[in-house]
Amino acid sequence: MFNELHDRLSLTYSELEQDNLLAKEQRRNRTPAHKIQEERLKYLTDEKRIKAVSVLFSDLEGRLHMLDYDKTFLVKSWDNLTFDGSSIRGFTAQRESDLRLGIDWSAFYWPPSDVFGTGKVLVFGDVIDKNGDPYSADVRGVLKSFADKLNETKGYTLNAANEIEGFLFEGPDAERRFHETGRFDYVNTGGYYHSLPGDPLRRFIDTAAEVQRAMGFQNEKDHPEVAPSQFEINYGYAEVVAAADQIQLYKLICRQVATKMGLTASFLPKPVVGVNGSGMHTNVSVSRNGDNLFWDPKGDEKLSEFAWNFVDRILTHGNDLCLLLNASVNAYRRLDPHFEAPNQIKASATDRGSMVRIPIGNERSARVEVRSVGPDANPYLVLLSVFRTGLDGDISDLDNLREASRFLPDNIYDALDHFRKAEWTTKLLGEDVKTRYADLKQMSADRCPRLLGTYVKAPEVQYHHEVYNQFLWNRF
Repeated sequence: MFNELHDRLSLTYSELEQDNLLAKEQRRNRTPAHKIQEERLKYLTDEKRIKAVSVLFSDLEGRLHMLDYDKTFLVKSWDNLTFDGSSIRGFTAQRESDLRLGIDWSAFYWPPSDVFGTGKVLVFGDVIDKNGDPYSADVRGVLKSFADKLNETKGYTLNAANEIEGFLFEGPDAERRFHETGRFDYVNTGGYYHSLPGDPLRRFIDTAAEVQRAMGFQNEKDHPEVAPSQFEINYGYAEVVAAADQIQLYKLICRQVATKMGLTASFLPKPVVGVNGSGMHTNVSVSRNGDNLFWDPKGDEKLSEFAWNFVDRILTHGNDLCLLLNASVNAYRRLDPHFEAPNQIKASATDRGSMVRIPIGNERSARVEVRSVGPDANPYLVLLSVFRTGLDGDISDLDNLREASRFLPDNIYDALDHFRKAEWTTKLLGEDVKTRYADLKQMSADRCPRLLGTYVKAPEVQYHHEVYNQFLWNRF
């Protein structure tokens, strides 16, 4: 009865899709920021049924944060939003806690009211230091600046699409309760591509796909994955920052839909030993004036020399980047060659154990697939490291670089060692942010068993950055 008294915005899924696709088109066409800002502020002012604007940003590890601002307040104060950065892991120290949130008006979404509540819209924010500069630990802002500069100076558009796998488990908050139960329970054991229309996994996939469609994701295909109770919901290419935003929204949508069903959507890379883990295969390409610079019909595997140089740089820095692409203790369980895991630092069109795969493509779809990425990694860090390394990194003079028998680290301590020692990661992130990130990963690693063994240990889940909360960490 209480909700019936409110006249709040609640659009149909068709209306949502239309509005979100229009906003996506403006973003793709690089409509001037001041025009989009003016349009959005007018819309918020005129649309009386909106009560709040949820501003989204991510911390250094990739954990998504949301702040709800009253619509009337935000319209008046959008250029003076502050928050306590000392409460965000990897951000400021307590003695210098104030940070600002800028609004990226191009990254504006209308969410379904039955999933997110009535009267709300979403927008991504830029974290700004107290001196007015972009905040160095806000990797979304760093990625945005990098992509914009390449577009202005070279005409490049960086394109990405991610195939994000996850598991659906029985019960709400299954990850937070794992240290009590010691197990995850499947909702379905049908396997690859197989799920009956009415079972929980299929209903979850169908519902999440509908929400994504309504939010302008432009879905391609969805299906159960190889492991029991595992899923993947694919969607189309986007410009690099939009692509990273969509990863954050994808996981948010899946968790929200699962919670409403009394279930848990988990993006731990290897929550169950003995079955395939979850990856986030990252497909990338670079275009200029609409032309795919990775395509060459006469090139090896129909890739251009430009693309192969991109691949060679990724392979050269494979060990340097491993901690950014595999960001948790649990991620190193996934890099197991017995379960189609990409643990070999090489490139191949056919071998799925390769770090980099060359999918079949054409002039429009030619791309490179970086397979050794966990679904819990910070998507902004992943795409920044892949693109900047592929374009600006070194190329090793190692013989047979693309076929050499080299392997990624099989534990987080070795990955940390490579990351800390690499000159390239300092160039990539700067000394300060690099140290902060490594220290966060070291802290989590030191709370977990050093040797993984054959059972998932409670600390791998309990101290996982996407599960983290003060209550759990303080029980250590």
